[in-house]
Amino acid sequence: MTAFPGSPRLIKGGIVLIDDTTGTVQRIITLQYNPDTVTRTLQVQGVGQESGDRLEALRLKAPAQETIKLDAEIDATDQLEFPDQFPLTAQLGIYPTLAALETIIYPQSSLLVSNNSLASLGTLEVLPMEAPLSLFVWSRQRIIPVRLTEFTITEEAFDPALNPIRAKVSLGMRVLSVFDIGFDTKGGNLYLLYQKQKELLSSQFPSGTFGTLGIGGIP
Repeated sequence: MTAFPGSPRLIKGGIVLIDDTTGTVQRIITLQYNPDTVTRTLQVQGVGQESGDRLEALRLKAPAQETIKLDAEIDATDQLEFPDQFPLTAQLGIYPTLAALETIIYPQSSLLVSNNSLASLGTLEVLPMEAPLSLFVWSRQRIIPVRLTEFTITEEAFDPALNPIRAKVSLGMRVLSVFDIGFDTKGGNLYLLYQKQKELLSSQFPSGTFGTLGIGGIP
């Protein structure tokens, strides 16, 4: 049976890994199911936030620091009913999916070995390893450079070989602004587009009236 032709195509959220210098896409990780809720927290970056500093009370030193939290469900139950169509799932469960997410926050093992070799040769300074830039994609309006700050995996069911077949992944992310990654980077450009999109949407919000507030004006 074919789907009704007028049905909207389901858009999924996910994480895209790119090279922040060239913008080259390295990996696209789509969420199997969109989470029911996405929690965003905005922390004002003001100047003179202590009481009594009247000269600085209205100044902002940077964009609000935004954090995002969500719970993603991963379930291989349906695929296990058709092992011939999904042989990798039948063999490993959801291990590959979990590994794709987990390795976002791991340096590559080849870099670990390389840095260890440099250290053993007496290199005075071994630079920290740079990871790809993570972009949280949640519709066309939200393509956001982020750093993963929290990562919790709750494995809830297993196959006879103890491969996980159902899990909940709780992700915490901090949005990276131009003050974190600069203006002249792919991530910085994407952040500016994200903030400009907010400003555009704000301009489309109709202004209220004093009457709605129950007042005739500002005294």
